[in-house]
Amino acid sequence: MAAWKTIILFLAAFGGGLGVFLFKSSNHRSLKLVLAFSGAYLFGITVLHLIPDAYHGNDNLVGVFILAGFLFQIILEQFSDGIEHGHIHKHSHTHDHAVFPLGIMVSLCLHAFLEGMPLAQGRQDELLYGIALHHIPAAFALGSVLVANHHSKKATVFYLFLFAVMAPAGYFFSSGLSSGGIGNLQQYFSRIMGVVIGIFLHISTVILFESSEDHKFNTRKTIAVVLGMGIALAMFFGNV
Repeated sequence: MAAWKTIILFLAAFGGGLGVFLFKSSNHRSLKLVLAFSGAYLFGITVLHLIPDAYHGNDNLVGVFILAGFLFQIILEQFSDGIEHGHIHKHSHTHDHAVFPLGIMVSLCLHAFLEGMPLAQGRQDELLYGIALHHIPAAFALGSVLVANHHSKKATVFYLFLFAVMAPAGYFFSSGLSSGGIGNLQQYFSRIMGVVIGIFLHISTVILFESSEDHKFNTRKTIAVVLGMGIALAMFFGNV
């Protein structure tokens, strides 16, 4: 993957997180539209590209690992409070001091690391933009939680930086894995991708259904979803 693509992946998350210092977290309308678009786009890329690629090696157990990834994301969200979907939860405390949301930070970083892994297996451009868009509201939500928990600006920037490097780190790890440069794990690459696919399926479907009130789509969200899936389809047929 070209260096500028890695930079885009990093800046999307880091810039989205820094937006907490510029915009009020109570203004969710634009973020929800970005979420709806990225969720639809990510779902389209997963179905059109990642799932067929994972089954290309004729591994009958890939489906088991897709289910495992889906369930694993459910477990992660017990600690992350759904920040992957752009949810912002402010925790109240009786003392005015910094409280580090360890569960949120660890689960979100692990989630971002796993999301970066499929970038090592082709389809980089399509998936890159989907992940980048998805990380903007996620990073903004993380920044909001850190600020609400009384972290200093310097500490908040550091944790946002840490989150932003996770997806590129996942790509570099996966690249070494798929090329056989990391141990002898290349033979299990399709199964690892199955776990990531399960995570993507959970994230994208939850975003699509939870980004609208009462599970109803208004005109703007419908347009965002149609555009997201439409671009995924256009890229698919453009590469056929």
